[in-house]
Amino acid sequence: YGSYVMENVLFKISFPAEFHAQTAVEAALTLHNTLKSLGKTAEDIKSVVIKTQDAGMRIIDKKGPLYNYADRDHCIQYMVAIPLIYGRLTADDYSDAIAANPKIDELRSKMECVENKQFTVDYHDPAKRFIGNALTITLKDGTVLDEVEVNYPIGHRKRREEGKPVLLAKFERHVKEHFKDQA
Repeated sequence: YGSYVMENVLFKISFPAEFHAQTAVEAALTLHNTLKSLGKTAEDIKSVVIKTQDAGMRIIDKKGPLYNYADRDHCIQYMVAIPLIYGRLTADDYSDAIAANPKIDELRSKMECVENKQFTVDYHDPAKRFIGNALTITLKDGTVLDEVEVNYPIGHRKRREEGKPVLLAKFERHVKEHFKDQA
């Protein structure tokens, strides 16, 4: 029958996050490490500007209460707050137990989403299929951290080679538990 190539498939490798927030989460993790290197934490943040594409604005820009896992998984502010606070984003981070931390909603209230028109253009361009997000953090002392922009998540065809070892590690992590007695 011939061979088929799947070029436009996005593998969600690194984060259990809604498609349009994958790169925002990666940027938040980078900024978490920057904060740590400065001896700062998420509590030192005055504001966060999230630049995203139009689809991100429409689908995952959410204000107000988040009642369950699905609400949290479709809120870019939540998916950015968790890595800024904890330095990770796992499936368990959408649980009621984690979401009960008042620091999450406090940080969410300091976030503003704005559309980056070029991200929107590049998102719709079939040659690019950008899923860009950029984060800028201003600290309470007035320091503005360098903006972190990520255009393609790990797992995107433009980062396929980088994603392969991460995908294999994820696979091994998930099947190891099922086959632990068969070594």
